[in-house]
Amino acid sequence: MALSAKLELRQGQQLVMTPQLQQAIRLLQLSNLELMEFIETELERNPLLERNENAENPVSADTETPEFTKLEEPPAPPADDNWLDLGKPADPESGFDSDYENVFTDTAPADIGPDQSGLGWASLRQRSPGMDDDVNIEAFVANDVTLRQHLSEQLPLVLKDPAERIIGQYLIDMLDDAGYLPADLGALTNKPGAPPELIERAIVSLQTLDPPGVFARSLAECLALQLKVQNRYDMVIGSFLENLHLLASHNLSGLRKVVGVEMEELAEMVTEVKRLDPKPGLKFGSVQMQPIVPDVLVRPAPDGSWIVELNTDTLPRVLVNRTYLARVSKTASSHDDHNYLVECLQTANWLVKSLDQRARTILKVAEEIVRQQDGFFIYGVQYLRPLNLKTVADAISMHESTVSRVTSNKYMATSRGIFELKYFFTSAIACAGEGEAHSSESVRHRIRQMIDGETPASVLSDDKIVEKLKTDGIDIARRTVAKYRETMRIPSSVQRRRDKRLSEHLGRLAQA
Repeated sequence: MALSAKLELRQGQQLVMTPQLQQAIRLLQLSNLELMEFIETELERNPLLERNENAENPVSADTETPEFTKLEEPPAPPADDNWLDLGKPADPESGFDSDYENVFTDTAPADIGPDQSGLGWASLRQRSPGMDDDVNIEAFVANDVTLRQHLSEQLPLVLKDPAERIIGQYLIDMLDDAGYLPADLGALTNKPGAPPELIERAIVSLQTLDPPGVFARSLAECLALQLKVQNRYDMVIGSFLENLHLLASHNLSGLRKVVGVEMEELAEMVTEVKRLDPKPGLKFGSVQMQPIVPDVLVRPAPDGSWIVELNTDTLPRVLVNRTYLARVSKTASSHDDHNYLVECLQTANWLVKSLDQRARTILKVAEEIVRQQDGFFIYGVQYLRPLNLKTVADAISMHESTVSRVTSNKYMATSRGIFELKYFFTSAIACAGEGEAHSSESVRHRIRQMIDGETPASVLSDDKIVEKLKTDGIDIARRTVAKYRETMRIPSSVQRRRDKRLSEHLGRLAQA
């Protein structure tokens, strides 16, 4: 068969995603922190982009302004969505008041003396009639002392040598929040470059500091240090602490044989150990940071509906500076300079449009979630409905992949807490009779409620839980109940029965 060259004309359709479209899709699934990092990079790279720091609303529209192109505000919902009242003002009965004249009274409360308040009450009382506007109230509030600060203040009391103090400070910095040292001392000896015996001697000295139990390398050592301070440590209790794994597995008979005591004495030792603090470092203050900043805020309206709005703190404040563009365009002499400015303008306009579309899409998806899960916001998790991506996508005329990207790494702040948007998408469990299916999350909640209401004489097995759920109209298999129980880290019925009996026995001994 001979090979020959020829021309053919074919007609077809093909979907091609441009780099800008790919970037716009990627913006949908970015969290608010990742979005801020992306915006910072674009601000450094594009001279026509500018941060709008003075804007009251970071996403605003002003198409008539000649100098700037601003982000547009997400539009109000259609008329048939009046149950989602996005335009209503805040509830005047919400508890927020702008009158600050009576925040501080002229006299301190009777039960707080000048040396007991800890807030400098005497100073506030003297200045309250005519406080200056520049007074920093936060300066009167005492800061929480951290564990490391507390130990560093005691360090000179037990370590006198300068070299030992350096090692001691190093060991203080190595503590975790609970007050424990890493179990691997080999790594500790290599980093400061000190001999192991010197570090071990420093640890022994530091273990005498307050609070008792710090600088331990295991739970048994932590409890032993606290018992030594109370002068309650001996060989018997030492053997008990060395076999805490038997207590954790509720093997009391094996623990009694190893320790060599009677059951009554063993119960007293268990009671005494339970009074100790397994994490002594947690009683000290630490810097509390909010791990999650919600993207959507949901609050009840006075008429019983829900107000759904975007969190303006997470929206980027970006605009296009057309005044600067006009000024620079006059000085652009070469063809390359002109092309560069055109490219920057196109990129800036695309970014503003993409951010606007992202905000609109998040708000639209959040509105539909609130509409679908109205029972959850009113009554709680037991009324959470089964929901999937297709249901929301069909309701708002979007693709499932778009809804999936929007709900990734996005959070909603409600009166019941902060939840990821994906939390509201749960699988369905069939109803035992006629009726709607049940959400898997609500079934987990019912299982936890049943187990929390158990008594030592009526511990529910997985089969018994299945029977109770079926009487409530929930058709579920025993293996599914076991899977849900394990995901909630709830032990088996045998283990729970042992725990309750042990607690009951210890309670009777404590009363005696």
